[in-house]
Amino acid sequence: MGLHTLRKIVLGTPDVEETSAFYNEFGLEPLGDGRFATTDGGEQLRLVHTPVRRLAGIVVGVDDADDINRVKSRLDAHGFDADTTENSLVAVEPVTGVNVRLEVEEPIRQTPHRTPVIPNSPGLLMRRNERADALNRDDRVRPRKLGHVVIGSTDLATSMRFFEEAIGFKTSDRIKDRGSFLRCSTDHHNLLVQNTPVNFVHHSSWQVDDVDEVGRGASAMLERDPARHVWGLGRHHVGSNFFWYLRDPSGTFAEYYSDLDMILDDQLWKPEVFEGQLARFNWGPPPPPSFLRPDDLAELMTGAHAPKK
Repeated sequence: MGLHTLRKIVLGTPDVEETSAFYNEFGLEPLGDGRFATTDGGEQLRLVHTPVRRLAGIVVGVDDADDINRVKSRLDAHGFDADTTENSLVAVEPVTGVNVRLEVEEPIRQTPHRTPVIPNSPGLLMRRNERADALNRDDRVRPRKLGHVVIGSTDLATSMRFFEEAIGFKTSDRIKDRGSFLRCSTDHHNLLVQNTPVNFVHHSSWQVDDVDEVGRGASAMLERDPARHVWGLGRHHVGSNFFWYLRDPSGTFAEYYSDLDMILDDQLWKPEVFEGQLARFNWGPPPPPSFLRPDDLAELMTGAHAPKK
């Protein structure tokens, strides 16, 4: 795969300072000027001022200059404009206006930061005469890397043609009549594009070590402000990951996740089409109405920023 990593996203927000405070508390490392880093991925988030919240851009890592040239040829064939240098390409998805940048760089290398959780289960006692290690964790939860971002598009067919056929994202699974889970790495998905009545960013997702870190991170955020809660704890069916969603001050959701499906061999993975509950989750509380239809949808459609409640 020429595409290998979702390197960075650029989120637009009407209030960069307030939104920056949220992602600092979320566990990302502030680098200044609205930029944030994960422990393994380096700089992976930039916040910029926009009149309404939106996904302003994404950066995707590729292997070499030949990949840049191949993507440029596909964009030309599909009628999409692109600017290139020897080691980069920039194109704008025409429906959502997302700036997509491809850069030649190394993939993110991850090594375990913690000893994997050893569970006890019926007939298989792996942890004996001691309490679970997770009970002793008191350090701050820090996301390991950026996982994915979800956007809504008013013209799903064009957006899919851009991301899948021209840029080169691969489809992992689909939601019937709604959208597709796309990957540019071995993660099950790095981008979900859905058909919506207005173009907007739904959420970004950030990997942590395990389900205990999902719970600890969300609990710490809610202890500071319970109104941040959106949906969780649960486990998705598509992608298999544990999740907990929180709301940032602009209204964009931020997800802690762990235990995502990995697709190391494209020939061994068969995309499926899901609908109903399985398109959203396997177990957990049902999603609130605001997760499926954001509270500020009317404001987004008119281009106005909804004040905080």
